[in-house]
Amino acid sequence: MVKNINKKTKYEPSEKEEFMNSKQLDYFKSMLLSWKEDLLQESSNTLDHLKEESSNKPDNADRASIESERSLELRTRDRERKLLSKINKALKKLEDGSYGYCEETMQPISIKRLVARPIATLSVEAQEMHEKSEKIYKEKEY
Repeated sequence: MVKNINKKTKYEPSEKEEFMNSKQLDYFKSMLLSWKEDLLQESSNTLDHLKEESSNKPDNADRASIESERSLELRTRDRERKLLSKINKALKKLEDGSYGYCEETMQPISIKRLVARPIATLSVEAQEMHEKSEKIYKEKEY
């Protein structure tokens, strides 16, 4: 999901270091900003693509195919819009010093989890508990 953006620096955060030291903060900030830039570029490309493509095709199958592609592309962009919101939230947390800490337990989120999912707001344990409770409440609805 997240590309390793920081390969040029060859720095990889480690659990052995002091948690959220300046190198780690710079690493995650760089990763988040690069990810945000990629998403904004893709969004711009989508807008250009939607503007240039005409749905005025004489063949019904062609029109249906184009509409289906547009719908899929717009759903993807909507998901990316939500992702941008999470990236912006993570960037704010970097600024205020709360980045990397679980919102429920206030304990540090593992570096491995943050590298894999830099927008994570819950530790693995808290996320599992959250998912279990969601599942229980969904089952009670039936």
